Amino acid sequence: MKKHPELSHIENVLHHLNYRWKLQALAMWKGDRAPFEPYRIYDEYDGFIGLDTLRRIEDLAHGSDRIRLKHALIDHYLQRALLPHETEMRTWMKGAAAHVNGRKIYFKDIISFCQKQSSYRQRQALQKETGPLCKFLKPFALNHWRILLRILTEELSFDDYIGYCREKKGLDYTYYHRLLEDLLAETDDIYFPAMDHWCRKRFNRPLDGLTRFDAINILGLGHLDHLFPEKAVSELTTFFEYWDIDLASTPGLNLEIGRERGKSSQAICFILQVPEEVYVLMQPEGGWVDLETLWHELGHGLSAVFTSPELPALKRDLATSFGLSEAFAFLNQNLTLSTPFLQDYLGLYPGTAQELSRSKALKDLALFRRYAAKFLAEYRMFSTGDLSDGEPYAEIMARYTGFYYQPESHLFDLVPELYSLDYILGWLTESIMEAHLRETLGRHWMFRPEAGGILKGWWHQGNQHEIPGFLRLNGLGQLSAERIVGRWQEALKG
Repeated sequence: MKKHPELSHIENVLHHLNYRWKLQALAMWKGDRAPFEPYRIYDEYDGFIGLDTLRRIEDLAHGSDRIRLKHALIDHYLQRALLPHETEMRTWMKGAAAHVNGRKIYFKDIISFCQKQSSYRQRQALQKETGPLCKFLKPFALNHWRILLRILTEELSFDDYIGYCREKKGLDYTYYHRLLEDLLAETDDIYFPAMDHWCRKRFNRPLDGLTRFDAINILGLGHLDHLFPEKAVSELTTFFEYWDIDLASTPGLNLEIGRERGKSSQAICFILQVPEEVYVLMQPEGGWVDLETLWHELGHGLSAVFTSPELPALKRDLATSFGLSEAFAFLNQNLTLSTPFLQDYLGLYPGTAQELSRSKALKDLALFRRYAAKFLAEYRMFSTGDLSDGEPYAEIMARYTGFYYQPESHLFDLVPELYSLDYILGWLTESIMEAHLRETLGRHWMFRPEAGGILKGWWHQGNQHEIPGFLRLNGLGQLSAERIVGRWQEALKG
């Protein structure tokens, strides 16, 4: 069926606006001068970004096309309204810093500081410093969320925030809330003894005596960096030649690994256009975290650049959910600390590889529980409508991770659109994909050219399918936690 010309116009404008936003963000991340001021992004588009356009989309589009176009427009409607408040909040947050032993630790540098540069005492000092900072910044964050929620309910007619996310992503959040409560309870007996033992060995302290900053430290695996090969992480990317992929000559992929001045310390994949223009940026810190991080971001990037250019732009560039992209990212990331990769590609001794692989399994279980707990806390927060009280967040995070979380930090650990569940669903999907590859090609599947062929076939489909549909169409069964729980049980038994 031929597309209505007005819908084609709406789609083209939304694609253009998305590109402008992403180009702006890319420049900021690289430390480059932005191509234009944020407030200029919507110059000449005031008449377009409105309820009249939204009504035209509702009238003319159908099915998934309607959802994609509608929520692409809503994204810009919200961004335009919130821009002054976001600018104010970011200005205050940019200058917010904790003072630790005479050194300023800015919010954006907390993770890298905890991973690589901190002692237990310094992390204790960091916690004392960040508490008052979060309390000071809390009114700015609350103001942002209250304005957003008011717009969603009063102007866009959603019942609540969960209803907005449900329509956009097509997820039954109540169902997943119950599922994750059960899954977390099921894995309590695997997680807590293993994590407590690891913490006592690493810090000579019990798990319940440690904080989220200590969790960042131990899960960064920095204490195992002495086992990392004496190579720059960029030298290891020849691995992808096993899949007949030369990263340097892959069309659309721009890989920038370096410590350029002004560049953000947080690695990221910017997908400006699928499949023509994708950037993977990283500022190496050294060690295992670099390897995992780069491979994760390359999972996003490769799945984008190998997407079929024959798909309609609406199916390629206006996805509303990124769980499937996260699945590809986790699949790529998790192979890096598998025993075959550690032994056969990095050349580690079998005993060392097994130690690292077990630490990786416990790290993944810990992070999975953190994301699941965040989802439970955020679901409760938005269900009750009380975003100001951080106590339930702190209680839920401590219950399921074992680490202490500051109640006053809850709004600064909150990711929009309940994205923690996207991570969880991506991780569950990754475990199903990995099991399929292993059962089809053997435990050394990552070195088989056929694995590259299978992956390219999956990537070719882009983001046109949600996870359940993707699994069904590719003969991978139904979404479940069976594979991932079995992986943890096998790795952490005894």
